[in-house]
Amino acid sequence: MSAHPTTPAEFPLAPRRARHHPNIDGRLPGLLLALAVACVATTLAALLPIVGAPVLGIVLGVIIASTRKPSTLFTPGIAFASKRVLQLAVVLLGTQLSLAEIAQTGVQSLPVLLGTLAVCLLLAAWLGRLLGIPSDLRTLIGVGTGICGASAIAAVTPVIAASELDVAFAISTIFLFNVTAVLLFPIVGHQLGLSQHAFGVFAGTAVNDMSSVVAASTAYGAAASHTAVVVKLTRTLMIIPICLGLSATVRRREKISAEPPCSGAPVHVRVLRLVPGFLLGFLALAAANSAGLIPSADHHGLSDATTLLITVALSAVGLSIDTAGLRRTGLRPIVLGAVLWVAVALTSLALQHVTAGV
Repeated sequence: MSAHPTTPAEFPLAPRRARHHPNIDGRLPGLLLALAVACVATTLAALLPIVGAPVLGIVLGVIIASTRKPSTLFTPGIAFASKRVLQLAVVLLGTQLSLAEIAQTGVQSLPVLLGTLAVCLLLAAWLGRLLGIPSDLRTLIGVGTGICGASAIAAVTPVIAASELDVAFAISTIFLFNVTAVLLFPIVGHQLGLSQHAFGVFAGTAVNDMSSVVAASTAYGAAASHTAVVVKLTRTLMIIPICLGLSATVRRREKISAEPPCSGAPVHVRVLRLVPGFLLGFLALAAANSAGLIPSADHHGLSDATTLLITVALSAVGLSIDTAGLRRTGLRPIVLGAVLWVAVALTSLALQHVTAGV
């Protein structure tokens, strides 16, 4: 008998221990929880079709998180579902549209989109200063409300070197009005008699985050959802000139004050990194659909799969609510967020009326 320990090479036929990918294993509990909530929401949606599964998913998630916050065991999967699963759903929405429809909707929405963005950013700067809110925090709340919620906040944070506390306050504020928009906007749309297209433009320009845009517009109708996603993706691209402008402003201030940047190095904005990868996927599938590569018989199944993915993602968004963070935010940032949210919504409706979009 050999005195050396037995090595695997001596037993080539011995069964190998199964390998588990640590990321997949870590995400599984949270993904299963989000899927379970989504299944309950889908079942309830059969009884409440006017509300829809995605809205019910986010509401159920918020109720669960407010009652008993999921443990850290579920955190990786919930975070994955709320972001990556939602992005996959947006990509699949491309199978329902053509490039011609996307271009037409994007161009038609530009006056409303640019108008709401200008009102939001100018009001954030003026009212934020009036309320005594620090510059970085009012900038984060302004771009989060005017462009694309948490994604815009994440893109702008390194440009202005915002603190983690300001980021947490801004995201908490944005999330509060995201959930409110999901519940309130479809009711407003029905009361105003908005068409599917008009509500899609309304949701795409007046709701902060992509997840909430999808939830509110899906509850209103499939056509509204298609329009809202295109408008929202067009609006998301506005983060590129905003980040470039903020970067130039930061460098100019540093040159005037002759002080080095907070990070110790100049802030450089990489434009290509500001373009979401899922936007390219969305356009690629829309191009495939335009070319007739996606059979029309598959559209219904793909639509159902997209709705399920959206419901799973929004259930995860609800489960991730941080009630303690909302309490720590304080009143002034919430007041700023509320005023901006209302101003953007009213501006969107007013500009649609002026441009005969309603």
